Amino acid sequence: MKYLNLLISFLLVQSVFAQSKLPVIKATSKNVTINDGGYLDKNAWTLSPKTKPDIFTADRTRKTKWVTFYTDIDSIRVKVKPGTKFNFIVLLNGKDSCYTQIVSAIPPEDKLRKIVAKDDTIPFTLTSFNAIAVKAVINNTDTLNLHFDVSSFGFHFTRDAILKKTKLLSNQPDALAGKTKPDYNNLNKVVKLQMGNTVWNAPEILPTTTTAHDMDGRFGWDLFEGKIVEIDYDHHLLIIHSELPKTLKGYTRSKMEFIHSFACIKGTFEIEGKKYTGNFSMDTGSDQAIILDNTWAAKQNFPKDLRLIKLSVLSDPRGVKYETKIVLSPLLKIDDFRLTNIPTLMVGSLNPTGLEINYLGNDLLKRFNIILDFKNDCLYLKPNQLMSLKYRANS
Repeated sequence: MKYLNLLISFLLVQSVFAQSKLPVIKATSKNVTINDGGYLDKNAWTLSPKTKPDIFTADRTRKTKWVTFYTDIDSIRVKVKPGTKFNFIVLLNGKDSCYTQIVSAIPPEDKLRKIVAKDDTIPFTLTSFNAIAVKAVINNTDTLNLHFDVSSFGFHFTRDAILKKTKLLSNQPDALAGKTKPDYNNLNKVVKLQMGNTVWNAPEILPTTTTAHDMDGRFGWDLFEGKIVEIDYDHHLLIIHSELPKTLKGYTRSKMEFIHSFACIKGTFEIEGKKYTGNFSMDTGSDQAIILDNTWAAKQNFPKDLRLIKLSVLSDPRGVKYETKIVLSPLLKIDDFRLTNIPTLMVGSLNPTGLEINYLGNDLLKRFNIILDFKNDCLYLKPNQLMSLKYRANS
């Protein structure tokens, strides 16, 4: 049976790559630089002759764009549109064929209809740390508390939750007995994951060490590609729609942009007669109100003398320490909404992601009922009953 499965996999690869004569580029190094729609990422890709095909998913956009792979001695430029894929070969050191595929982050319509969640109403709890907590049942047996994070992707479970709350390590009895360290890259397969009435069959699960306070993991926006997701904080409901609700009274509509596949909106600070406009990712997994990117702040000459609320030191998962301060921003405009005296977290070290994106945390976002239209890339906001609530840092 093992050899039969290998043969089937081989034949599938051959059918994909034998449809026509594929373009071939050459390389003497496994490191590849990628320009994805104008964003250059040096050594972003590592060639893998054993992976067939090795799939690169381009950053999400509904616009046509170019993606270029640069090896140390060659390159290939590919036009990417929603729903498309492109196959080619990178010949490594003149002998190893690396079968590579560039795909759009937006699947073809026929595939999209099969993978997106069905219409559903899923109850959630808004925790004391502003997390949108949802009960998830794994393989019909294990229950985890996952939070919905619009600035994240896919399913991530914490290592602690995997070890203590699931049977995903039952194939490692010595690890469960504490004799060896768990191998979190060798988990039992999740056959079924259910939230509300919505089921994901055989989803990919990634281990993580970081998530919202007291949560067992998180799930991201891309699980609802092509759908409309309504976050109703008034009634604590996550509502999944196939079509935009007909009644949108009180909502303000704006365009939702995607930067490196992060869903973003525009926001403008107004401070002492000056305006500072930037992109904001919607970080519903954060208990903060606003988090400013230090590179953006430096380029904008964002004021450094705003009233200090708190000074602290944070550590990232790698143990790198960052001095942070929370200051009071007098005014932030989002669409027609004017938000005043907002605690704003400023990180005093280099941004490890390299992206000039600020973040709106859920201490701010929870003040709006939100409709995220991942079908037409639009955002709808309506103030709710939490609008007058004090910010956590101001309490």
